[in-house]
Amino acid sequence: MTAWSAQALAGSLAAVMPGLAVEVLTEIDSTNTELMRRARAGHTSPCLLVAERQTAGRGRMGRQWQSGSASGAALGVGAGPALPSLTFSLGVALAPQSWSGLSLAVGVAIARSLHPRLGLKWPNDIWLDGRKLAGILIETASTAQARHTVIGVGINIAPREAAGLSTPPACLHELLPDIAAPVVLHQVAPALVQAVMLFEAQGFTPFREAFAQCDVLHARQVTLSDGSRGMACGVDERGGLLVHTSAGMQTVTSAEVSVRPLGATTVTAS
Repeated sequence: MTAWSAQALAGSLAAVMPGLAVEVLTEIDSTNTELMRRARAGHTSPCLLVAERQTAGRGRMGRQWQSGSASGAALGVGAGPALPSLTFSLGVALAPQSWSGLSLAVGVAIARSLHPRLGLKWPNDIWLDGRKLAGILIETASTAQARHTVIGVGINIAPREAAGLSTPPACLHELLPDIAAPVVLHQVAPALVQAVMLFEAQGFTPFREAFAQCDVLHARQVTLSDGSRGMACGVDERGGLLVHTSAGMQTVTSAEVSVRPLGATTVTAS
């Protein structure tokens, strides 16, 4: 596990979130599932849990998130674990005034820490050139102390199989050909932890402008999952998607809403 430098990462994150542990596992069913299990069992210390391979990774609305290992030669990378994807979850007790917009704040932090070409598709996907590169899954568990929050992130590092997908996924190697999963983790983890702490203190407001700069749906015709159509007009102060329809402006807030840009291949959040 030395390639991950988990101890060094934990040390650098301690200044922002004291007591945060960093764990790297060779294999687990799902990092989100594991941290939710721990929270329900009363283990709620802050933890950043990384898996080199997930056997039952989950995305939004019950979709699968595939991850696994591959040879360095096959991926064209040098040092460190040669993984086609990076999957990790941050578990922490949070008590913000409002939970609205948390997935957008997380998306802003991750996208901006990786590459300026990355965009955000409301509510929880990171895109590159119209294709999904990363996804975010946020779950919570009520405990005796506080509402424990688990923020799961899956990032495609190298090209993945497109079987069963309507659109081939994007990957970081298209932008950064030699980058490896441990390097990506060390780039995104500090930004994520800082964003979570800022969101707890100030909500979505500090992230609204940055999200607008990355919003891939803005000024595009979209179709909502209920069949209604309209133009996406950004997000409101709480992170709700604003869609101008024939019936007027609608604010979309449900976590179960799937937004499909018109004239594009259907890509849903997961």
